[in-house]
Amino acid sequence: MNPEVIVTNIKKRFTGVSGTVNALLPVQARAIDIAYLGSDMPGARLAAQQCPLRFNWLSLWQAIRVSFTRLPDGRKRIWHVRRDPEMMLAIFLRDVCRLPIALVFTSAAKHRHSWFPRWLIANMDGVISTTPEAAGYVPNTTRVVPHGISLERFSPPADKLSAWQKSGLPGKYGIGVFGRVRPDKGSDIYVEAMLKLLPEFPDFTAVIAGLCQPQHEDFKQALVKKIADHGLGKRIIFLGEIAPAEVGAWYQNVLITVACPRYEPFGLTPLEGMACGCAVVASDTGAFKMIVEEGITGYVVPTEEVDALVIALRKVMQDPVTAAEMGKLGRQRVEQGFSVEREAEGIAAVYDAVWAKTD
Repeated sequence: MNPEVIVTNIKKRFTGVSGTVNALLPVQARAIDIAYLGSDMPGARLAAQQCPLRFNWLSLWQAIRVSFTRLPDGRKRIWHVRRDPEMMLAIFLRDVCRLPIALVFTSAAKHRHSWFPRWLIANMDGVISTTPEAAGYVPNTTRVVPHGISLERFSPPADKLSAWQKSGLPGKYGIGVFGRVRPDKGSDIYVEAMLKLLPEFPDFTAVIAGLCQPQHEDFKQALVKKIADHGLGKRIIFLGEIAPAEVGAWYQNVLITVACPRYEPFGLTPLEGMACGCAVVASDTGAFKMIVEEGITGYVVPTEEVDALVIALRKVMQDPVTAAEMGKLGRQRVEQGFSVEREAEGIAAVYDAVWAKTD
C-alpha cells in the first residue's frame, strides 16, 4: 500500500462533491496508485474491484500513517481535498505535523470566498477550478478542469420516445428535475412552470427526484398542497431520494431534464441528462451556458424567471421528436467534451505540475 494520491470525501451524505469523486475513482485508479479516505460509495467499490493493485480504501489513521514517508521515488504524496474541513485537516498534517505531502484542492464556487476559505485555498500546492469564472475568484488556479461524468453509468435508452413506459407512471413522456428539494435548487420554480404547462400537454408527467431534508419539509409540503389545489397530484410526482445506482435509469425514462437552481457552482444534472439522451432546459447559473448549446441541445433561461422557463419548455414539449434529437446531440456533446475520462486527464496534469514544483 503506497498510494501516490489520497482522495478525501469525509462528508457522509452523498452530495454533488461525492458524485464527482464517485465517478472519478474507478477512472483514476486505472492510471495511478490512488487511495480513498471517505464514506462508502459505488465508485470506490468499483475501483477496488476493477483495480485491486492500484486502489486502496483507507481509514483516517491509515491515510496519516502512510503519509509519514515520501513515495519511493522521492515525490511527495498528494492529498486531493474538496471541502474546507478537508483543507484544514490537510494543512494541519502538512504544516503542523510536518508530513511530506502536497495538497490539491478543487474549486467550483463562482463567488468571492470569505477570508478563511481564501486563506485555506492560498495554502494549497495546486488548485483546480472547474470553470474559467471560478478561476477568476481563485488567483492561484493551476488549471481549469471542467467536471465530467461516466458515460457508462449515464447512457441513453434504446428508444427515448418510448422509454417513459418503463416508469409505470401516467402519460406518454416524462420531464424531470434532479437534486435536493429545497429553495436554492429551484424546486418551486419548476413546480410553477409545470402548473402552467401540464394542462397544455396531457401526454407529459413531471417528476421531482431528490432528497428533502427535515429543515425543508415545510417548503415541500407547501408545493404538494399547491399541486393538489391545481388538481395535478397524479402528474407532478415526488420520487424522493433515489439511490446513486438508480439515478441513470430515471434520466433514461424522462425526455426532458430541467435544471433551474437559483445558484449552482457547476451543476452536473444537465450533463447527466444529456448523457442519457435528454433535451435540457436550465437556468443561467453554474456552468450551464458552457454545457448547453442554445437551441441545439436545449435552452438556458434567466435564473428565477418562471415565464422564461415556461416559454423554453413549451418549445421542447410541443415537439417530442425534436426533443429526442436534441438529446442525441447532447449525448454527443458530453462524449466529446465532458466525459469523466477527460476530467481525470486534466486532474492528472495538475498532479504532475504539483510534483514538478515541490521538492
